[in-house]
Amino acid sequence: MREPVFTGSCPAIVTPFDENGALDYDTFDQLVEAQIAGGVDAICVCGTTGECATMSIREHIALVEHCVAAVNHRVKVIAGAGSNDTSAAVYLSQHAQDAGADALLLVTPYYNKATQTGLIKHYEYVADRVDLPIIIYNVPSRTGVSFKAETYQKLAENPKFNGIKEASGDFSLVAHTRHLCGDDFYIWSGDDTQVVPMMSLGAKGVISVVSNIMPELMVNMTHACLDGAFEAAAKMQIDYADFIDALFVEVNPIPIKTAMNLAGYHVGPLRLPLCEMAPANLEILKKAMTRVGLLN
Repeated sequence: MREPVFTGSCPAIVTPFDENGALDYDTFDQLVEAQIAGGVDAICVCGTTGECATMSIREHIALVEHCVAAVNHRVKVIAGAGSNDTSAAVYLSQHAQDAGADALLLVTPYYNKATQTGLIKHYEYVADRVDLPIIIYNVPSRTGVSFKAETYQKLAENPKFNGIKEASGDFSLVAHTRHLCGDDFYIWSGDDTQVVPMMSLGAKGVISVVSNIMPELMVNMTHACLDGAFEAAAKMQIDYADFIDALFVEVNPIPIKTAMNLAGYHVGPLRLPLCEMAPANLEILKKAMTRVGLLN
């Protein structure tokens, strides 16, 4: 029987850049320490929130290696390694394995709009060439393609596929997947607004944007669910709903990186084509941060 890569909360950690746009490893190390001090159960590096789409292959490989060393086995490291090019996904996955990552996060191939058969072939091709557990990342709003539960069922037959980061917003898909795939093919929420309802359907936690700035909140929320305290968890989800919404008032990771800079984390600029927030949305973010005590 498969064991979940992690249970609870895992930040999709941001990638800090210096004023020249280069990777800022010193600040990254500070972020890692803050997350571990906040009680997180794993760290996901080079995901969407980490601006992996604007990083070179060389930068991507170097940051995964650096993250593994910085974490130093204190929590699990999940390395983003997905691509719309299957051979590139293999390359990133093998390097993450060599660097000592504990698991891989592989987004569905974007732009190509693969068929369900194509998705199966893509993931099986990668899995045949690595030994690490793989978390599939389903985010159709970004990739243009979504899984069917029957496709998950086929992949679940391979023990290397640990489960799914599910960001489709489709609770029927989650329920149907649980029904078809059994209890040892795990699901994690890929949307901070849906953590508690997803965990009520059996999800094991969240790979989180919000954790970057409020790790304790996401740890407490997910662990309350894991302990069966859904009423307490739901109160957290509701109490912070406006703040979480504000962190998605523009496309991720624009608001979270802006919020972190406002809060003094000094994570630096975004990389184009991501850019600074529109003034009206910035005011929404500032007001939400003030309401939860992150700004005076």
